[in-house]
Amino acid sequence: FHVAADYRLWARDSGEIERNNLKGAQASMGAALKCGVEKVVYTSSVAALKPGAAAVDETSRHTPESVIGAYKRSKLVAEREVERLIKTERLPAVIVAPSTPIGPRDIKPTPTGRIIVEAATGRMPAFVDTGLNLVHVDDVAQGHLLALDKGRIGDNYILGGEDVSLEIMLADIAGMAGRKAPTIKLPRAPLFPLAWGAEFIARLTGKEPFLTADALRMSRYRMFFSSEKARRELGYTARPYQEGLSDALSWFAQNGYLR
Repeated sequence: FHVAADYRLWARDSGEIERNNLKGAQASMGAALKCGVEKVVYTSSVAALKPGAAAVDETSRHTPESVIGAYKRSKLVAEREVERLIKTERLPAVIVAPSTPIGPRDIKPTPTGRIIVEAATGRMPAFVDTGLNLVHVDDVAQGHLLALDKGRIGDNYILGGEDVSLEIMLADIAGMAGRKAPTIKLPRAPLFPLAWGAEFIARLTGKEPFLTADALRMSRYRMFFSSEKARRELGYTARPYQEGLSDALSWFAQNGYLR
């Protein structure tokens, strides 16, 4: 299983994210070929897929020119490298594309985990109009096992959950945390100067900013996805996304993140 990635939406050197994820894929897949591994499950991401007006499937492919942001570009180029190795070197790999995993043990936390923490502690009073596909991290883990058992070499499977607007997600978190849900919907354009300012400060401090220009650009698109192929071919299922939020909040609370 290849499951590690540099999951940051911003870095002082944006090329660092792409180098880490591409070289990591090359090194691990090269080792698998050298050792004669019978089957590989490679973890890509829906970040490598192009969102549309409605939920999209594995056929909606990004190009390096259409993808937004260093992280998404890194996942795209790494996935293309794995596909190349499957075709040219007969790498026995199945590719899985998790959507937005949530749940316990988000130690860093991830960018999504940061949203959950900020919302639960009342530090996210407003939002933009966007959406994402939320899935419990344990269901994603089970999807990897199903891909190992039933996945076809060279195929790609979305491991997703439910499509949810950011507004509803924040309201759910507020309800679970005993807080009032945010009601202020902000336009994107006035937020760009704030994002640029946050990035400038981040370059000085080295601390990843909560708001970035790329995140605002990505928010123009609802990241909605269909896991029908994984359900049909792998027997994949996902529990209600609210369970993932609840488990994430419980873990964050127990480990001192909600202060």
